[in-house]
Amino acid sequence: MKDFTHFNGDGKARMVYVSNKDITERTACAEAHVMVNSETFALIQSGGMKKGDVLAVAQVAGIMGAKRTPEIIPMCHTLNLDGVDLELTLEPETCSVHVLAEARCTGRTGAEMEALTAAAVAALTVYDMCKAVQRDIEITGLRLVRKTGGAHGDYERV
Repeated sequence: MKDFTHFNGDGKARMVYVSNKDITERTACAEAHVMVNSETFALIQSGGMKKGDVLAVAQVAGIMGAKRTPEIIPMCHTLNLDGVDLELTLEPETCSVHVLAEARCTGRTGAEMEALTAAAVAALTVYDMCKAVQRDIEITGLRLVRKTGGAHGDYERV
């Protein structure tokens, strides 16, 4: 258990102590894909969903998700986010919505969970807004794309 930072010496859950870490600028970027059929894709693209503009609502939902991350992920620190940006792109060749979320902060711990939560919540919102017209929507590929800052250095998925 000693390699896992969220466990104490007795193997019980704990929130990591970060006060001794340097305050640095940190960024994290995460992505997800929402796979839909061609009919659903056309409705998203044309703005024809009854619940409204799918991409605009999902973008706002992703930002809200990033801000609420410590409320739903038990060991996450509350961060003062400097910014959250979401880009939702329609990919006609795969009938999918690509979600790219970036979270930025200046602090003692990284924003990976906030970026991942933003991407997940945006993808779930696309699902929610489209489920009335398609029941077999699939969310895939939720993952960290890159991060900067912190003691462990930068990371970029290859």
